[in-house]
Amino acid sequence: MFRILLLLIIIVPAAEIALLILFGQAIGLWPTIGLILLTGVLGAWLAKREGLQTIRLAQLEVEQGRVPSDMLLDGICILIGGVVLLTPGFITDALGFFLLIPQTRGIAKGFILKLFNKMARNGSFVFISRR
Repeated sequence: MFRILLLLIIIVPAAEIALLILFGQAIGLWPTIGLILLTGVLGAWLAKREGLQTIRLAQLEVEQGRVPSDMLLDGICILIGGVVLLTPGFITDALGFFLLIPQTRGIAKGFILKLFNKMARNGSFVFISRR
């Protein structure tokens, strides 16, 4: 897992820089900067909207006596999506929007759930139940 993270820390920024240079050459410096700013503003707005909606739905679940487990996964996706949208670049922006848009977020939620289950089976992630 550490090796994969190390590769991502090296490869993703290098790919972002290469893509920014290509866009800069293709459409110019100022349009590229404008596009980066536009995706940042749009991403912040979407993260706020989706985050507030998720909080509202989680509150409804709790009021009805249910555990908002699906809403917690939504919250994790929205948090990660918002964070990666803070980094300038088109690859991370695409990942951020993928995690923020409800229709595509379901794919990420399935992956996160599988990851949690795998970690629980391996003993590296422990569920504690308090009653």
